[in-house]
Amino acid sequence: MIFLVDHNLEGHALLLWGNIASLGWLDLLPIRLITFEDLKLSVTSDDRVVWRFAQANQMMLLTANRSMKGKNSLEQVIREENTSTSLPVITIGDADRVLSDPDYRNRCVDRLIEIVFDIDDYRGSRRLFIP
Repeated sequence: MIFLVDHNLEGHALLLWGNIASLGWLDLLPIRLITFEDLKLSVTSDDRVVWRFAQANQMMLLTANRSMKGKNSLEQVIREENTSTSLPVITIGDADRVLSDPDYRNRCVDRLIEIVFDIDDYRGSRRLFIP
């Protein structure tokens, strides 16, 4: 599974993936992190462009603060374009706690692993909040 990491979560994602790696999950599951920079995707891309790009490339967007207002807000895009086969958007409920609270970070990791294992059960579910 490929996660497209929102541009403002790169440090957070590295911490999560450090935990995932230290637990040995990367040896068992094909999980990859891709950044906007890796893809040469502009950080000013609107949510519609980002969501469509992620879906077209079978990536789950990992985010914390994508907009919920406007015609190109992530929430509006999901409502209009989500299908039963769409991958969910993974939204970290409290990004600051990922940085400061190891227990919270571990719960986020547990939830991410659960989602990857059961991804077909989560297709079409729009947005999943973690932990």
